[in-house]
Amino acid sequence: MKKSDIAAVILIASVSALIAWFSANAVIGEPKQSALKVKTAHTISATVDKPDDRVFNSEAINPTVERSIGKSANSLPFN
Repeated sequence: MKKSDIAAVILIASVSALIAWFSANAVIGEPKQSALKVKTAHTISATVDKPDDRVFNSEAINPTVERSIGKSANSLPFN
């Protein structure tokens, strides 16, 4: 390579680096130096509130029990 080729490569690389630097600063921007307010955490107590009687009562439907409507046409579909 000639000296002029090396100089051209260095010039192109430095111009590309400057363009990348300014475009990154335009897109990302600088972090704000303003003060932030942070919410404080409250202590966790060992007491538990009583659940709502409309949802948790003795007459409620148990979703863990299998329910079926009608008869299945095929009791063993994959055998």
